[in-house]
Amino acid sequence: MAKIIPFRALRPPRDVVHLVASRSYVSYTKESLRDKLENNPYTFLHIINPDWDSEELSGTEKFKAVKSAFESFREEGIFIEEKQPAFYLYEQVAHGEHFIGWIAGAAVSDYENGVIKKHEDTLSSRESMFKEYLEVTDFNAEPVLLAYPDQTGLDDLMDKYRVQRPEYEYYTTDKHLHRLWLVFDEMDIEKIQQYFENMSAVYIADGHHRSASSALLAEELAGRNANPSIESQHFLAFFIPESRLHIWDYNRLVKDLNGLTAEAFIDALKVSFSVKRLAARENPKPQKKHDLALYLDGSWYQLTYDASSIDPTDPVSDLDVHILTQKVLAPILGIQDLRTDNRIDFMDGRKELEGLRAKVDSGAFKAAFALYPVSVNQLKRVSDAGKTMPPKSTYIEPKLRSGLTVYPING
Repeated sequence: MAKIIPFRALRPPRDVVHLVASRSYVSYTKESLRDKLENNPYTFLHIINPDWDSEELSGTEKFKAVKSAFESFREEGIFIEEKQPAFYLYEQVAHGEHFIGWIAGAAVSDYENGVIKKHEDTLSSRESMFKEYLEVTDFNAEPVLLAYPDQTGLDDLMDKYRVQRPEYEYYTTDKHLHRLWLVFDEMDIEKIQQYFENMSAVYIADGHHRSASSALLAEELAGRNANPSIESQHFLAFFIPESRLHIWDYNRLVKDLNGLTAEAFIDALKVSFSVKRLAARENPKPQKKHDLALYLDGSWYQLTYDASSIDPTDPVSDLDVHILTQKVLAPILGIQDLRTDNRIDFMDGRKELEGLRAKVDSGAFKAAFALYPVSVNQLKRVSDAGKTMPPKSTYIEPKLRSGLTVYPING
């Protein structure tokens, strides 16, 4: 049973929302971040980067400055408080796809008891840092992305609101369209909650550290107070039907062949793969699971892995990112830790194969591997088995804006 709650969001007024809501600050280059901060006094980036034009802060002092900046925005009317609890139906239209779902409070208890399932390991140091950040700032502005099995009834409720005028409707400079509807009707709220209560599981698509840190904080607050606020026992989440997710391939670039010549490297690949050099007119993009593509010395190769050797009881062994690591990166190229080895880099599939080829042709990398995207079913199988994927296995959309609906942790 998945438990979700409506909440009273702190959100921008309609006339400035397009100026306030921002991408995650880590997605900006230093130059573009400074440009935003210098030229947009409303952007949420001012809250996340309160020290951008002064002495750089860190730790608790930085978090206190974030909270102070947010309070200043509230005093100026850049954020207003919802008068009553609501669910928020949010839609993002990007490169022809409609990402739509419900913004709500997800139960920490569901995360702890496995109703909210994960597929990535988290680092305790980052969990603790994010926990302190949430505790000091007392708000949550970046929703965790949770996928749920498609429900016709929930789709019908979406359609009911989508024909109404949205509270927000605006474009951002990346040409994405954003819409938001407010769901106050108590009967609709109860219906939405009932549909989720009938679900045995929902799946973290993006936001493992945010989920873990929210759980840490909830436990700490419950230990201090016998009656903690209901908001503090939930965290901000965007629930999206799993059919609406877009999982891009996450590809690999390597800086050298570990001392091998190109010919010796190809020979080593033939131990585990059927290797075919492609003609210039052939499309190298992998078309199915267990087909990989290699770009080396100006040519594309198709690498086909024999699926009969995969353990059907181990969902991780079915992942092409795992196969590449176990059969190529580690044994042939000597890359043992994808998180720390500086001989490997990653590129998500939005940049297409041209992006990989350009990196190799520039001389910055010796070879590139293109992979077939992980499917939602593969993600769910790994999560259901209580296992984790290799690093950088998925790049998942939608990417949500910060500061659209801010969740007050203590109500």
